[in-house]
Amino acid sequence: MAELTPIPFGVLVARLFRELAEKQAAFDLPAARFVLGDPARDLSVSIHGHRASSPFGPAAGPHTQLAQNLVLAWLAGSRVLELKTVQVKDDLVIPRPCIDLHTVGFNVEWSQELSLEQSLEEYVKASMLIELLKASGMAPGFGDTVFDMSVGYDLAGIRSERVRAFMAGLLDARPIVERLRAQIPAPWAHLRDLPFTTRVSDTLTLSTFHGCPPDEIERIAAFLLREVGLHVVVKLNPTLLGEEGVSSILHERLGYRELVVPEGAFEKDAKWEQVVGFVERLGAVAAEAGRGFGVKFTNTLLVRNHRSFFPPTEKEMYLSGPPLHVLAMALVRRFRRAFGDRFPISFSAGIDAGNFADAVALGLKPVSVCSDLLKPAGYGRARGYFAELSRRMDAVGARDLDTFTLLAYGHAAAALAQAGLPAEAAAACRTALASGADLRAAAGEGFPRWVSAARLLDTETYCERVLADPRYALPRNSTPPKKVGSQLALFDCLTCDKCIPVCPNDANFTIPVPRGEVALERLVPIAGGFRAEPAGVLSLAKPRQIANFADACNECGNCDVMCPEDGGPYVVKPRFFGSVAAWEAAAGLDGFALEPMPGGLRMHGRLGGRAYVVESGGARVRYRGDGFDLALDLADPARTAEGQAAGPVDLAPLRIMELLRAGVTAPGAVNYVSAALAQPA
Repeated sequence: MAELTPIPFGVLVARLFRELAEKQAAFDLPAARFVLGDPARDLSVSIHGHRASSPFGPAAGPHTQLAQNLVLAWLAGSRVLELKTVQVKDDLVIPRPCIDLHTVGFNVEWSQELSLEQSLEEYVKASMLIELLKASGMAPGFGDTVFDMSVGYDLAGIRSERVRAFMAGLLDARPIVERLRAQIPAPWAHLRDLPFTTRVSDTLTLSTFHGCPPDEIERIAAFLLREVGLHVVVKLNPTLLGEEGVSSILHERLGYRELVVPEGAFEKDAKWEQVVGFVERLGAVAAEAGRGFGVKFTNTLLVRNHRSFFPPTEKEMYLSGPPLHVLAMALVRRFRRAFGDRFPISFSAGIDAGNFADAVALGLKPVSVCSDLLKPAGYGRARGYFAELSRRMDAVGARDLDTFTLLAYGHAAAALAQAGLPAEAAAACRTALASGADLRAAAGEGFPRWVSAARLLDTETYCERVLADPRYALPRNSTPPKKVGSQLALFDCLTCDKCIPVCPNDANFTIPVPRGEVALERLVPIAGGFRAEPAGVLSLAKPRQIANFADACNECGNCDVMCPEDGGPYVVKPRFFGSVAAWEAAAGLDGFALEPMPGGLRMHGRLGGRAYVVESGGARVRYRGDGFDLALDLADPARTAEGQAAGPVDLAPLRIMELLRAGVTAPGAVNYVSAALAQPA
């Protein structure tokens, strides 16, 4: 299994600020795709008493387990960051590939791929990086951010010493903050004394196993509320609709008849009546503890693995994307019919640019996304979410989200009739509605009641619409990304760059390599020296080459799905490791690692399973491998080669490694490798 390796904090800082200054981008997200707020609109929401400048965020998952993921999400407008779920069993073997976005969305991953201690540090690093961005003047007035931790999956694990330490570390991160602030590189030393947040998170979304007993869910939530002192959201499963309810929507209305929920899933999961009971009781526990409580719709839906993309060992998989949106909205409606607007609802299921504004209009918060951000443009797709939300708000004359809730579906008058405001206030509201005046000012203290009534009416309207919307049905979601039939190679491809933004970890990147032909040769030992023999030509047609940073690549497979060519960029393209130790640990993979040495660089490489070392820095290079150790001038290898060789020496690996070294360390190149090499020893 591919192992993620967290990138050192100093490397992240150096890369982030160099890239912003030199490339007008951050972790390969162009500044033109940033979402930095609009003073004409207030998109803020309250999350358990904390202000978030927008309700948008990445869902707990592949976009939220590494520091750079969270920074990318923040730059894309996310202000509620749902951290990837952690559990005490942090040495799981995750199948590869694990994400399938050929049509809707399927996955076989479910919790963190780092140790608990690494996860804690990644989340603190992300918080500090975001504060560094804000201190540098980024997103003024749009910077309020909520970090929402997530733990699972049973009470014993959550009460364990290590999970308790994880939660405590986010509640009070002072030791980590103090250690990391010293790692900010010298060019940004003036930022070391920032008053970094040390209470990174005090809100938590509880994730439980599919099939977790309802009394176990209740005990866990009560423990978190009472003993840990957290605000708690319980994530619920789509099986709450019951077997008939799921089948009616998934099979009859949407047409996904090939998707089958395994036998027993409905029996094992909590039933609706049980959830209604524990929500009521946990609401009382939260009120007594002075904490917030809410629910989240929805977890993924467990289905049988009827496809061939995942390893054959995986008999089941988890459904996300468009069909899950309809299932989850049905649960939102059912929940609000039972509880009104008493409890906040977090939402994550099939959100995209076409329905984000609707979810916001319903008063759902946060509204988080996973599957859609794995498609072409990646985090950059979020800009379309905000553009559509702004368009919808402008169309009804709303400048804040509560007013948008009142006006989005034309239910303001009907909601006013149900809100029970005093006659004088209700009359003022009707006048304001007719004249286009400030509805909040007109309603005064009754405004929240008016908005709550509108949320319920909006929910009914939207849920009816979504059931009949063809864009969620099978015919609109059955065409995979286009393939052109060609096979990827180490160098050159379509260079469409799709593989770069679709990677949630920013593991794929480009390097400049000169176009042209490179003559390849073999050096054959002869008496008194070497003779060169032609060995073909390496042709380079593209000015940029795709590469992969192995430390940030967990081989999820998403870039392979989205790539028009076959083979997978993460498999075929040059793979760079962040350290020689990481390169050595991955002995079964081809790839490269660079390290400084006096006067130059030492590059370790594996090509075709064979290991090589190239030392460069002057007119001559040293080239070592199995059975040879040579020093030579690349301009004339045969005449200048000195050293020993047991037989003919292939110089193709040397030429390839020199091209890659020059590209990844070029003066204008900004990537994890170049940022790491620039760090002081």
